[in-house]
Formats: sequence, structure tokens, C-alpha cells
Amino acid sequence: MKKLIERAAKDLVDSDHAVALTGAGFSTESGIRDFRGRSGIWTKDPEAERRAYESYPRFLKDPKGWWEETLDSPMSLLDDLSRATPNPGHLALVELEEMGILKCVLTQNIDGLHDKAGSKSLLEYHGSAFKLRCVSCNARFRLDEFDLQEMRREDRLPPYCPSCGGVIKSDIVHFGEGIPEDVAAQSLQEAWKCDLMLICGTSAVVYPFANLPRVARERQSVIIIEINAEPTPLTHEHISDYLIEGKTGEVLPEILKAVKEIKR
Repeated sequence: MKKLIERAAKDLVDSDHAVALTGAGFSTESGIRDFRGRSGIWTKDPEAERRAYESYPRFLKDPKGWWEETLDSPMSLLDDLSRATPNPGHLALVELEEMGILKCVLTQNIDGLHDKAGSKSLLEYHGSAFKLRCVSCNARFRLDEFDLQEMRREDRLPPYCPSCGGVIKSDIVHFGEGIPEDVAAQSLQEAWKCDLMLICGTSAVVYPFANLPRVARERQSVIIIEINAEPTPLTHEHISDYLIEGKTGEVLPEILKAVKEIKR
């Protein structure tokens, strides 16, 4: 593994536009449960998965009712995410960005931990649990910008966008909902122009996010590095150039350390 870490560090230092893609495996090291793993949220509560699939159609049909149900639901997931803290993997990516090496982080995770860690150039592909989004113009708002409980008491749900008047929902991308156009377009641009892609803690089976490495692979000159606990379809299909097996929270700090050694 040491040789692969040194190889990744050299590839990063030699790159002009490196980006990182992160998935659920990144967040489990911060104590956040995944959804379909052995101890996943939906594995233990299949009814919660059924409700997740029904959520977006319900929102489209009745935004007011959707918001009332959402505000009635236990906020245990949001509470769990609020208590979670970035792990060494998050902090390593921030430092690589501050060094001018990493240009952008694209994440599947909705937990806000990259934001909390300090990543500046960040694309939250599936949204954030801590933001709201207008479904018409994609304007985003912090949760505390709307007093949703007061709006409910005053029968003013759903909230509407102050810019365009569109209906506002949570920023999380639900099943059946398209990836917001702004994030989808920016993510494709990053995949097209990167010359190095770090793929960290994702099984690479959830689309369209899993297509981004394939877009990058269309250019033979790009270097694609996986950091994951086990091989993925990207490994087997030779989309990635090499795999460093291990935990992102352990491997990335080692890569950062090796980068600093090179740049000394």
C-alpha cells in the first residue's frame, strides 16, 4: 500500500485539475450509518425505504401536505447528522484544496460534512439535509432562513422562493427527482476537464453519479484513483487506473503526508 500511496501523491502533485468524488463510505467513518449496508437505516427499517420512494410523488401532488408530514416526522436523522463531525478524510481533502491541488469535491452525501470541514469548491450532488431548494430556479437557503413551524401554525405552507415564487422543498434529491440542473451541469464540467479523479468511499453503483468517472475515462490522459474498502465495478471494468484498498479516513491523510514530503 505504501507504494500506491506514494504513487497517488506524485500523481496529485503533477496534476493540473484534480477532483474528488466521495460516497457513503466516506461518512460511515464519522459514525453515519449508510442506507443499505448490513446495519443500514433501510435494512433495519424497510418501511422507511418505502416512504422514501413515495416522498417525491407526494410532494408533487400536495406540497403543503408533504411539508406538514415532514414537520410531523421524527427528525432523528437530521439530529444524527447535526451531531456528526468531519473525519480525517474530510480534513485531508480540505488541506489538499488549500494547497491548490484539489480543485473540487463532488459528493453523494447529504450530511453536510464536507461543508462543515471547510471544503470551498463543493458540489453536493444529491443535495444537503441542511438546506432548502426552490424547485423552479434552484436557489438554495439555509434551514434557519424559514421558520417552518411558524409557517405551519399560520397556515402558510409550503414555503415559496423569494426570488421567483417557486415552491421550496428540502434540498435532498429524492427518488424519482432529477439531479438539479445546476449541479448536474457543473459536475459534468468537472468530470470533463479534470486530469485526475480521486474516487473515495463509493461503491459506484448509484447513477447518474456513477457515470462521472466514465465521462472522465473518455480521455485517455486522465488518471483515476479509487480509495475504497473493496473493489468496485470501476475496478473490474478498468475505469480506474488503480485501487488503494482501505478506509478513506486513514488513506487520505497518508496521501496528504506524502504530498507534503514531495513539495518540501
